[in-house]
Amino acid sequence: MSYLEWAESQLAEIELLTSMFPTREELEFTDQLALAELREYVEGSASADTPPPSRPQFLIKQKLDTASMGMMDVIVSSAYPSEYPSVLPEITVRCTGLNRAQQTQLHADLNAYLMENCQGEVCVLSAVDWVKDNLQLFINKSLSAAPAPKKESSSPRPEDVFSRLWIYSHHIYNKTKRKNILEWSKELGLSGFSMPGKPGIVCVEGPQSACEEFWSRVKVLTWKKIMIRHREDIPLDRPGEDSKTVESIDSLRKFTGFEEAMFDPHGNRVHSGQPVVQVSVLFFSSGCFGLWIYLQKALTHSSQSSFHLDHYTHPDLLR
Repeated sequence: MSYLEWAESQLAEIELLTSMFPTREELEFTDQLALAELREYVEGSASADTPPPSRPQFLIKQKLDTASMGMMDVIVSSAYPSEYPSVLPEITVRCTGLNRAQQTQLHADLNAYLMENCQGEVCVLSAVDWVKDNLQLFINKSLSAAPAPKKESSSPRPEDVFSRLWIYSHHIYNKTKRKNILEWSKELGLSGFSMPGKPGIVCVEGPQSACEEFWSRVKVLTWKKIMIRHREDIPLDRPGEDSKTVESIDSLRKFTGFEEAMFDPHGNRVHSGQPVVQVSVLFFSSGCFGLWIYLQKALTHSSQSSFHLDHYTHPDLLR
């Protein structure tokens, strides 16, 4: 198939979804410009050898009635790759009332279903129908497998632990994934940074439960390779470096917010305005020397970057 044929299939599916979910409360396009460009691409005289300039992204919002938990809000988020439907779309599902383990299993089973039954066909509506048909099964399995209550343990609760995750990906280029990373980190109250490119690096810090929730969402997206390269878990109410008791999550943060940081190809600053030295200090102080060396080598050999680690022999790096 050509890019034009793929685009025609995408537009046909969008028109079907629009007729089935006519209100913004049911179907919301997160990028109206992308939809307009897709329509113009199909109806115009664009070359079939080049893809549309942007990719449609939308949310399908449903309220599903479950026997054991009542009404549940379900949001199916979808983004079209240029080659869709020859390749599967990027689909994520958010369900109120499902815990992290249920969410992860739901995504895994949905992806397996789509790969087995929908390759080469438009499938967003099939994904929505599958969620409707199977949501109650996930709830029932969770209720039947729920463990007996355990005695209180002396282990710190997740909300009493500060965590910092250093996440490594083979690459981060996709606009939808980058948007998700920014939105999820802010939604969960995490600070840190995301560095797109090849390789891609994400650092998040904050309450352990929020960090774990962020990782559970990110890892189910489609990646060539992604892993937690290093993590730090620090219980609160313990002596800190200055012998004072660590009392809050914020006292352990090394970032004041979450930003997307990209290295400038000509110099020593990242696009968000943070100096490279500040980012590199965090790699060193967090015990990620090997990861920083790997990143430095990868960027040094990339045509998109020309910075070198030995340009930044900041005193903090040598401590």
